[in-house]
This record gives sequence, C-alpha cells and structure tokens, in this order.
Amino acid sequence: MNNIKILNSKVPNVPWQEKPHNITGAPIWRYSNNPIIGRNPVEGVARIFNSAVIPYQDEFVGVFRGEQTNGIPYIYMGRSKDAIHWEFEKEKIQFTDEDGNEFMPVYAYDPRLVKVEDTYYLIWCQDFYGAAIGMAKTKDFKSFIRIENPFLPFNRNAVLFPRKIRENFVLLSRPSDSGHTPFGDIFLSESPDMIYWGKHRHVMGKSSMWWESLKIGGGAAPIETSEGWLLIYHGVSGTCNGYVYSIGGAILDIDNPSIVKYRCENFLLTPEEWYEERGFVPNVTFPCATIHDSETGKIAIYYGAADSYVGLAFAYVDELICYIKEHSKVSVTDTEIGVR
Repeated sequence: MNNIKILNSKVPNVPWQEKPHNITGAPIWRYSNNPIIGRNPVEGVARIFNSAVIPYQDEFVGVFRGEQTNGIPYIYMGRSKDAIHWEFEKEKIQFTDEDGNEFMPVYAYDPRLVKVEDTYYLIWCQDFYGAAIGMAKTKDFKSFIRIENPFLPFNRNAVLFPRKIRENFVLLSRPSDSGHTPFGDIFLSESPDMIYWGKHRHVMGKSSMWWESLKIGGGAAPIETSEGWLLIYHGVSGTCNGYVYSIGGAILDIDNPSIVKYRCENFLLTPEEWYEERGFVPNVTFPCATIHDSETGKIAIYYGAADSYVGLAFAYVDELICYIKEHSKVSVTDTEIGVR
C-alpha cells in the first residue's frame, strides 16, 4: 500500500487532522470543526460554498462562490495562512480582457482553481445565453484576464488537469441540455492554447449505483499518482424529496485519461452531518478542490455543503486508492477510449 504515491506536489503545510479510530466505510474523515466557512462571511454575501483553494507562496489562496444577498453569485478572493481560517476581499473579482478592458460575466459560480506550469487558471459556470463554462488566468492573483468561452452552452462542471498531456491542456466537463443537466456524463477535451478545444472523449457516465444514478460531474482537479489520475467527483441521485449529492472516486489512465481504470461503486462521502443535510439546498456534498502533499500522502478535500457552507475532509492517498480499487466496478463505456 505504501508504494502508492502522489507525484509532483510537495505541500508540507497541508491542512490536517489525524484520523479518528471509529472510521467505517471509505477512509475519509471530516474535520471536527466543520464547517470552516459559515453564513454571511462578507458584507453583501449570504453564503460561500462550492469553492476552490490552492497553495500559493507558502500560504493559500482561494476563489469562492459568493451568493450575494440579491441572489446573484459571483467569485470572491480569499487568503489564508492555514487553509482553514479565511479572510475574504469585500469586492468580487474584477475580470478584464487581454487589453485591460472590463470583461465581467453576468454571473459566475462553482469555481475551480488549477495551476498549469506558471499560470493559475480559474474555471467556473456562467451565463453564455445558457449555462456555459467561463475561464480566466492569473499569475499574481491581482489581475485576472478572462479567456474566450471554450464551449457553446449547455455545459458545466469544468475541471482542468494540472499539467499538459501530449503537449495539450486537458479539461473535463459535463455537456447537458437546457434542463437541469439530464445528460449527466463526464467528457474530456484537449486544447493546444486554452482557446480552441477538440479531441473530445467520453470518460464515464452515471451508473446503476443509487448515489450516482441521475448524473455525475467533475469535482476537484485530478491528482497525479503512481496508480493514475485520482479523480474525486460528485454523483447525484433523485429521491422523493429532491436531489442528493455525494462524493465519489475513480482512477483514470495516466496517459489516456478518458480510460477509467477503477471506479468505486460506493460513495466516499454522502450528506450525514447537519451542515450537509440542512441548508439553502439540503443534502449536498460537492467537491471542488484538494490540497495534497507528495511527501506524506495527505489529501485535504474541500467541498460545498448544502449550498450554504464549506466543509473539509481528509484522506491518505494510499488508503483512498486501495479502497477505490477494492470496491471498483467499471463498465464498457468506462474502460474504452471514449470515441465512437
């Protein structure tokens, strides 16, 4: 088990809390002081959730979904010394085009934040005459330059891989129609320049497991490991009382990530605590980011809870990957290259 390693990511100050002795099921445990972000964290912002964080200059930065008191979501900057206690900028992030002109989205929510080479990329969901993917880049977290919209509507849950594969950027997304994303499958696309996207591949779809029987979507940026890309994603089930969002795990092929090597048939985390079950949208655990350390194998998982809070959970990479492999159930559409 100790032969499983995280590659190329040393973060010695990764946030951490030791594993309790009473863990059952998947080897993931919640931070005992969850939620780490409560309601009304900033003037004019009712709730922060479904947000992404990343190490930066020996500390941490984050891009946060701030649901304003007028109901319109935007993205706010946050900074932290320990990745648990956060200070937020009062004003939402101001985006410009390459020439410095204002280029703000109508709204923006569920951001991800991924570093590729020397640039940090923000990816979010926005309005582009329908739900679509928005993108921006920064190197200093002071200026944020929007990139042209990568896809037509309707598409959501875009997640960028943290390095190029075969000299191309690689992105996961979930195409849909104008309804509440009934297509429900994760696809992969490639780009040489973050502008023109192609080589689209099917990665995996919803399954017969109840917790992901309605739809699935990308979560945190894939983690490069010695077993392949560790993908922490979300799965959705429909109940008589509404949707339930759980957290799942899969391992993608390191060179051809449209191929799913292992896929856990069990959820890794599902709403069970009060801050996951009760909120603006109840019964939601929605992963958006991880911080991980290659030296210790520690993984800190950030997830939105009930569209009201941010929660934090922990795992060791070897225990988590072994659990996924031991409980793997893949289909033909998982293990194929994804081209028809």
